[in-house]
Amino acid sequence: MRASVLFFGMLRDIVGMSREEAEFPEGADLHSVFAAYAARFPRLGDLARSIVVARNQEFADPATKLAEGDEVAFLPPVSGGCDARDPEIREAGHYFALTRRPIDIRAVIERLLSGAEGAVVTFEGTVRNHTKGRPTRCLDYECYESMALKMMARIGREIAAAHQVERVAMVHRLGRLLIGETSVAVIVTAPHRRAAFEAALEGIDRLKKVVPIWKKEHFVDGEVWVEGEWDEHVRSAG
Repeated sequence: MRASVLFFGMLRDIVGMSREEAEFPEGADLHSVFAAYAARFPRLGDLARSIVVARNQEFADPATKLAEGDEVAFLPPVSGGCDARDPEIREAGHYFALTRRPIDIRAVIERLLSGAEGAVVTFEGTVRNHTKGRPTRCLDYECYESMALKMMARIGREIAAAHQVERVAMVHRLGRLLIGETSVAVIVTAPHRRAAFEAALEGIDRLKKVVPIWKKEHFVDGEVWVEGEWDEHVRSAG
């Protein structure tokens, strides 16, 4: 069977490629696909407990059987080239997007306003100038774009249903960001402030644990992929 295998963040650096078209035997499962690459690149095996696997842009159990033409992606812990138009999803008044341009918070809020809201809560994550006392020059963000956008929309729908809110927006920057720039925005409109605050907090917390976005931090004396952690409900490849 033929499948496309994708690698992101530090895993791409380890294997030296972002994508490979590969053949696997009939009956192969995702665990055996990972094992084949771990045999070629032992460092992958060392990281198995922190790597998760996606099949056709959905998180998958390693025991899942492979099918002809599948797209398999191996994803390191999240830490939370594009067309001129940013990839986005608009549905039921909600808005989810990835962009390589500065996030225009006011423009995003304008997309959400309907006149029914009594509160608008905005969370902005910004690039700070240090990590544990080590001066930071800039950050690079990359992601599994199609899956990331799908996951952001799912989170938005779920928190809108769980809280008494009107509309939800999530926007994440990709590419090179400088100190002080906004990397991510979560915006919630609601009739009342408490629901809006609670939904915004849940939104950013979940985004940072399940949306496949990674960052590399650049220092004066080196660079490193920032290691985060997956949500406890996401199965690892190991």
